[in-house]
Amino acid sequence: MEYILIFISAIFVNNIVLSQFLGICPFLGVSKKVDTALGMTAAVAFVMVLATIVTYLVQIYVLDTFNLQYLQTIAFILIIASLVQMVEIILKKVSPALYQALGIFLPLITTNCAVLGVAILVIQKDFSLIESIVYALSTAIGFGVALTVFAGMREQLELTNVPKGMNGIAIVLVTAGLLSLAFMGFSGVDGGLKLLFGIE
Repeated sequence: MEYILIFISAIFVNNIVLSQFLGICPFLGVSKKVDTALGMTAAVAFVMVLATIVTYLVQIYVLDTFNLQYLQTIAFILIIASLVQMVEIILKKVSPALYQALGIFLPLITTNCAVLGVAILVIQKDFSLIESIVYALSTAIGFGVALTVFAGMREQLELTNVPKGMNGIAIVLVTAGLLSLAFMGFSGVDGGLKLLFGIE
């Protein structure tokens, strides 16, 4: 049941983009078309889960073991950048078609602070490895939901007659703010589920 709570909370209640404001660059930059949003979601999900597993193991078996916790951020950044490069090289060799589909999104993931944020959050929340994987996958899905919904809204905005003063980035930011407010409606859902199932 705790895994379900983590899953629902990460997607809706504590959405990485709309509630915690991590990963704003790809949220604003790669959300013009639904197709590109879905491609970015797939790439982020893969890298986020892989990075969370590796950084969790490094934290437990290297940083904590040798009292090097102060190196956490720099170590995690290096691991994520290395993983993205490794995934890019492997995809290029093994599946050129998938590499072509995700190729433009993979370099963007290196600078996506949502990936680093999740890697640090699972350590701060004191999750187990399985809980960390569930949290990373749920967060990636939450990122994808926010990105895809926002991309759909932006596609619709292209078809509407927006006032001249609101054209461009202004209407995009207003729309992002309204979407964030809509997701705030889910706050308290995880608390209600805990009460319902008697989880502390």
